[in-house]
Amino acid sequence: MFGGDIWANLVSGFGVVLTPQHLFFVMLGVVIGTAIGVLPGIGPSLTISLLLPVTFGLEPISAFVMFGGIFYGAMYGGSTTSILVNTPGESSSVVTAIDGFQMAKKGRGGAALATAAIGSFFAGTFATLMLMLMAPLLVRFALQFGAPEYFALMLLALSAVTGLAGQSAPKAFFATLLGLGLGMVGIDLQTGQARFTFGNLNLLGGIDPVMVAIGLFAVGEVFWAAGTLKRTFEETVTLRGSLLMNREEWQRSWPAWVRGSVIGFIVGVLPGAGATIASFLSYNAEQRFAKGKAELGKGAIEGVAGPEAANNASAGGALVPLLALGIPGSATTAVMLVAFQIYGLRPGPLLFQQQADLVWGLIASLYIANLALLVLNLPMVRMWIKLLDVPKPMLYTGILTFSLLGVYADTQNTFSMVLLLLLGLLGFLLRRYDFPLAPVVLGAVLGPLIEQEFRRSLAISVSDYSVFFTRPLALVLMMLVMMSFLVPLFNAIWKASRRRASVAAGTVGEIED
Repeated sequence: MFGGDIWANLVSGFGVVLTPQHLFFVMLGVVIGTAIGVLPGIGPSLTISLLLPVTFGLEPISAFVMFGGIFYGAMYGGSTTSILVNTPGESSSVVTAIDGFQMAKKGRGGAALATAAIGSFFAGTFATLMLMLMAPLLVRFALQFGAPEYFALMLLALSAVTGLAGQSAPKAFFATLLGLGLGMVGIDLQTGQARFTFGNLNLLGGIDPVMVAIGLFAVGEVFWAAGTLKRTFEETVTLRGSLLMNREEWQRSWPAWVRGSVIGFIVGVLPGAGATIASFLSYNAEQRFAKGKAELGKGAIEGVAGPEAANNASAGGALVPLLALGIPGSATTAVMLVAFQIYGLRPGPLLFQQQADLVWGLIASLYIANLALLVLNLPMVRMWIKLLDVPKPMLYTGILTFSLLGVYADTQNTFSMVLLLLLGLLGFLLRRYDFPLAPVVLGAVLGPLIEQEFRRSLAISVSDYSVFFTRPLALVLMMLVMMSFLVPLFNAIWKASRRRASVAAGTVGEIED
């Protein structure tokens, strides 16, 4: 019965999305996503945040199927420049460049692009299928949640991002607190007191999470590009020969696609892990299990097939906690959470009941986008490469102008433009000192919600804080929160002890010599 419901819902989802209007936005998202995947430094989170003001007038389904196409398309496009220019379009494509560029130099660039495209299609389809099967199961579980459980769940999301994002847990923790602080600006809805407004009337309504996302990702990227723009030599390999793989390359690719898809989806579901971690873990798996592991780093096709499958599968995995629990699993899904708020929607179990057409239309659109990306990427690869000829100053000037005009069109207030530039400067400084941006956006989005659920929990329990530890589901989630902090801490302590032991062993060896 449960399985039948899923397939019936999927059929209804295809009925929703297979209209001229929605198909147009799916294809538009696919094209935009591929283009921004090819252009280095412009990722899906930046693009979706940039398009948020533009989508205000669209139907929710049209907007989200376009965002889904952008998300999947960016994962595809990043491999093109990694293989032919040795310049990853996305951070998740860094690993692809290791073997992909070496294959291109050997005249097998076409085969590298083919295994990346087919692997991406396989992984994207697998991830979408798992999203379709797992999300309803999580929804049934989440329907048992009350205010204490929702508080613990949001706290888990923040703690998971803090524990997993970036190289430094303290920096991720600070970024999360900064986001929570931004979310608290404005009037306290319960007491009517102004908070963190510094007497500025324009801040009484708070800082819109949309503005936070655009400022940190889009404007911050412009400032970063302006501050780091240098004349660099990019070695480009001309695409030669066929875009088809030979029999041996097929035999070596498909196991890597399977391994990469499974690894990518699992990592994608984990909040804060992301496609970059998935691609590195996949490459590590190929070093252990690939038939051609001796060639890795010198042009092994498994070094392209596995990581490309992993980063595409992670995109589908990141949508599972977003749709089922309202918890974003990556920077891009954090921005999509902002988009849900724009339309007055709250992702989670009730979304499947109240907005079934939107949820299943989005899932159905991902199947269509995945197929469209396979058809578009290989035949048009030479056209995508020409995007690299766009002058970077012109590109980033357009992004800045588009951001300012979009915010002003929404608010009709020049103060919002000044605030946007200040948030962009904040994004530049955070990136300059290696602070992750995703926890800031997540904190700004979840801050008001987590405060509301915390106060509601205390109201229900008559100010008894034990309510978070006496209810079984809340207790389990709070234990996971503690683990998300303790596991990285123990891991750091273990690595430090291993490092000290190796240094001591080296010293002893020198003395004995």
